[in-house]
Amino acid sequence: MTRPRLLFYCQHSVGLGHLVRSMNLADGLAADFDVTLLNGGPWPRDVPQPAGIEIVHLPPLGMDADYALVSRDDRYTVEEAVALRTRMVLEVFHRTRPDVVLVELFPFGRKKFRFELVPLLEAARAAHHAPFVACSLRDILVGSRRAQQAHDDRASRVANELFDAVLVHADERFATLEESFHPTVPLRTPVHYTGFVRGADDVRPPAERQSRVLVSAGGGLVGEPLFRAAVDAHPRLLAEHGLRTTIVTGPFLPEPVVDDLVRQATGTAGLEVLRYLPDLGGEMAASAVSVSQVGYNTTMDILGSQTPAVVVPYSAGREDEQSQRAHRLERLGALRVLDADALSGPTLADAVRDALGWRPLPVPLDLDGRTRTAALLRGMLPVRESEPVR
Repeated sequence: MTRPRLLFYCQHSVGLGHLVRSMNLADGLAADFDVTLLNGGPWPRDVPQPAGIEIVHLPPLGMDADYALVSRDDRYTVEEAVALRTRMVLEVFHRTRPDVVLVELFPFGRKKFRFELVPLLEAARAAHHAPFVACSLRDILVGSRRAQQAHDDRASRVANELFDAVLVHADERFATLEESFHPTVPLRTPVHYTGFVRGADDVRPPAERQSRVLVSAGGGLVGEPLFRAAVDAHPRLLAEHGLRTTIVTGPFLPEPVVDDLVRQATGTAGLEVLRYLPDLGGEMAASAVSVSQVGYNTTMDILGSQTPAVVVPYSAGREDEQSQRAHRLERLGALRVLDADALSGPTLADAVRDALGWRPLPVPLDLDGRTRTAALLRGMLPVRESEPVR
């Protein structure tokens, strides 16, 4: 009996979070499935591609500050990328003939990408051996869009029509879909909670931490205010507490900003600026304090490292997901929150100082979503797995 085939669609538009979580999932799924990953955003040059998974890179698209599509490859206009992507997605579907189609976020987000997703899902429904279609969803959705009610109702209708299951990668004791999704059209598609998804290697705190503050912001595209504040806070933290500062900019922070931060660090004792660290979770565990935003994957690193953490939730525009996650975790005693509108060099230095004498509480959340997702999908496919090889 051959292994079932799984086609996984992922689009990251601003940061790296969706891609990192999807790669962690795909890596776990590869133990039970032949996985093909459709990657719709730019692939960072420093991020290795996981072995054992076929990755198809679509012409990369993203979104600007006004939520309009932009091309991330100078060879294509947006219109050219849209046309080519639509064709490629369907070609890969027909070539792989998957038993499972897993779509990250849509229809609860990614409305701008329905041009390629609706044809994919309709092709899946029309196939002779129709694949099992599931949505891969993070813990908390953005809940402050313009026309939020219309968005939620449309998402519920699409899920009811084109999806067999919704997989929420969270512990339902921490967050439920109903808390950030409020359609007037009842959602009939079954919802399953997998637990949180993290990487294969557990992050464990070392016997002794370095006298260092580690500052990060995921992919870095929206991390400049945090990095500037960290530079301003550094002289005081070094003088008063003997703390060095390492800033990890991420691959998407604009080059002029990186160059300016490197210039400021040059000749400044105890200040280091790096583009990328391959084991950010391990480096976090070895630090005295972590300062970061609070995206999904960074949260997994914080919980695993047990490092005192100060988080500054990204909250520009209509983004409220990180703020919700941060304040829930703060109430559980897992981290400290400094809201973005209060961020400055002095306030960050104060927050780091306070974190030095504090220890986070262990949070008893289910972090086994990587394994549980594969088990759930295998359990939903007994008939398909017994079909003859095509």
